[in-house]
Amino acid sequence: MKAKVLLQYLVPHRLVSRVVFWATRWTWKPWKNFLIALVVRRYRVDMDEAAEPDPRAYAHFNAFFTRELRHGARLPDPDPRSVVSPADGRISQAGVIEDGRIFQAKGQSFTAAELLADEAAAAPYRHGRFATVYLSPRDYHRVHMPLDGELLATRHVPGRIFSVAPFAVEAIPRLFARNERLVCHFQGEHGPFVVVLVGAILVSSVSTVWDGQVIPPYAHGIVERDERGRGLHLARGAEMARFNMGSTVIVLLPAGLGELDPDLVSQRPVQVGQRLGRA
Repeated sequence: MKAKVLLQYLVPHRLVSRVVFWATRWTWKPWKNFLIALVVRRYRVDMDEAAEPDPRAYAHFNAFFTRELRHGARLPDPDPRSVVSPADGRISQAGVIEDGRIFQAKGQSFTAAELLADEAAAAPYRHGRFATVYLSPRDYHRVHMPLDGELLATRHVPGRIFSVAPFAVEAIPRLFARNERLVCHFQGEHGPFVVVLVGAILVSSVSTVWDGQVIPPYAHGIVERDERGRGLHLARGAEMARFNMGSTVIVLLPAGLGELDPDLVSQRPVQVGQRLGRA
C-alpha cells in the first residue's frame, strides 16, 4: 500500500479537520492573505469570475473558498428538461447503476443502499443513473440543483473523512459510502432524485441554504430530518449548499427519469449548470 494511502487510515481525521476548521476562519490578515494567495497561485484560481475579485478582501480563508461568483458566470442549460451539473469540477464517474451497485474506480464499487444508509430509500435507484463530481481546491465550492425539486428529507450519515482525491478513490474500497455525508432527497416533476454531499479530509464541513452549517458537528449516529412540511422548493440551477473545503457531489436518478449523456467520461471538466443529460 502506498504511503499516502496508508496515511489516510492512520491520520486522526476528525481532530485534523477541527484544527483546519479553526485555521481557515482565522481573520488575522497576514495568515488569511498568505493562505489565499498560496491557493490562488498554486491552483491558478480564476478570480475574474468571483463577485469579489480581490483575494485580500475576504475576511478569512473559508470566505474566499466559498466565494460567490459574479452574476451570470454560471447559467443552467436552456433546455428545461436538462439534468445539469451540481458543481464545478471533474466527472469522477458517471453511468448506469447496475443492480444497485455504483462504480467508484478501478474495480471499486459500492451500493446505493450503502451510500444512502437506507435500503428502502435506495430501491428506486437500483437500475438508475449516477454522476459523481469531484471538486478540487481551484473550483467554485457552492453546490446547485441538478433539477427542480422539493426537499423531502435529509440524512446526516456519520463516517470516516478520507480524502476524495483521485488517488484515494482508486485505492480505498467503498470510499464514498464510508465518508461522513449529507444525503438530500428531493421530489421533482418527473420523480425523486438524490444529491449526496460527501465530506473529505481537512474540515469536511457542509452548509445548506435551508439550515446553514450542518457539518460539523460530526455525527455519532444517523440524523434524519423530515423536511416535507417546510415547502422547500428549489429551482434547477439554484444554490442548495456549499462545501467549506472541498469534496464530492453524487447525483442519483431513478430508472426511467432520464438518461445521462454518453460523453460523461472520467476526468471530464464540468461546470455548474452544464448539461449532464435529459430528464
